[in-house]
Amino acid sequence: MVDAFCATWKLVESENFDDYMKALGVGFATRQVGNVTKPTVIISLEGDKVVVRTQSTFKNTEISFKPGEEFDETTADDRNCKSTVSLEGDKLVHVQKWDGKETTFVREIKDGKMVMGLHCKTRTLTKI
Repeated sequence: MVDAFCATWKLVESENFDDYMKALGVGFATRQVGNVTKPTVIISLEGDKVVVRTQSTFKNTEISFKPGEEFDETTADDRNCKSTVSLEGDKLVHVQKWDGKETTFVREIKDGKMVMGLHCKTRTLTKI
């Protein structure tokens, strides 16, 4: 099913991305660039790994992973995360965890377009 995502996708529009970046703690200047950037995402299979390349005029990133297996990821805004990408039904679910926080990207194909929802969850950790 990952095959359905293997293509080149161009960002057409985004909603509430600035609020998402604020929740991550991304600074004002970087958010301004992020809000106008329209990246191209290239998803491919290379052997038993999925490769996701994100290309933009701001920054290029690449991750390579086996579905369902945790891997180390450095994000475009330089967060170091433990990440897992899994296929859940017809959705590709990408979870990033760092510093007691968690972000989830849910990618799905609708009407021939890839749609991605972004969710940020923070947890308060108390030391006793």
